[in-house]
Amino acid sequence: MFKPLRFVVALIVGALAYPLLSASLGAASVPTPHCIVSLSPTATETLFAIGAGRQIQAVDQDANFPTKGLPKKRINALNPSVESVIGICARTASHPSTKPDLVIISYDANSIKEKLRAIGIKVIEQDAATSGGNAVRQIKQLGGLTGHLTKARALATSIATTIKKDVASIPAHPGKVINVYYELDPTFYSLTSSTFVGSLMKSLGLTNIADAQSTSADAGYPQLSSEYIVGANPQLVFLADTKCCAVTPTVVAGRPGFATVSAVVNSHVVNLDDDLASRWGPRLGILMNQLTAAVSATLADSRLWG
Repeated sequence: MFKPLRFVVALIVGALAYPLLSASLGAASVPTPHCIVSLSPTATETLFAIGAGRQIQAVDQDANFPTKGLPKKRINALNPSVESVIGICARTASHPSTKPDLVIISYDANSIKEKLRAIGIKVIEQDAATSGGNAVRQIKQLGGLTGHLTKARALATSIATTIKKDVASIPAHPGKVINVYYELDPTFYSLTSSTFVGSLMKSLGLTNIADAQSTSADAGYPQLSSEYIVGANPQLVFLADTKCCAVTPTVVAGRPGFATVSAVVNSHVVNLDDDLASRWGPRLGILMNQLTAAVSATLADSRLWG
């Protein structure tokens, strides 16, 4: 689901300031949590992927993967309250309190981190990743915090390997400049190379048309105009608003002026899954594969290069 720009910006700014725990953090260095509340869809996916799913007793309202096994208890991560968190856990012999051992957030709404820490609840903030390396470090951090470091390291290595192989699969292409437009919503919000997904595209040799329109005020997420996009004539377009907003290549082609855009003319408008495109957890490799396949197809299109 597409988030308001102010929410996305808050995630990125937080990511720049938040120090991760050491990647060498061992499972024995912290008590294993029996009751986890995950207010981050990305963290929820990661926890299930590394074997910590059974420890989660509540998730945020946007969590939708894995498709089976998510807890029924839901909390609004954009408007959380202390009351919604402290009574979430079932009392057991190993966990006699209703308070969670660990709360994971991706956005500090309502200053929930400070409030929960004030009553003795451990809170970890994992804001939006700013690079592939940052993403895999977060996975290792969750492994160390939950007693699943071995699986977390294996997952992180797999993702890092996928990114490395995909980047290596794109041959040098002197004289072939691929301008790309990445759409976050139908009002033409985009992202620059300074963002997480933007960095992935840059590693594949793409020239992001949003970079020239960015200012310090938009934190890497500028709103472009239709006239600017048409004038930039991108050879490749990624749509990250297919689920939230039903945008398709046909919809793009029907916009004023877009029928002449190279990506539209040559069928290089690519649908992405909104969730995959906005999360940086265990399915990151799938997103990277999709980006790489689109770049390869564009480079191989002789109509573009004569």
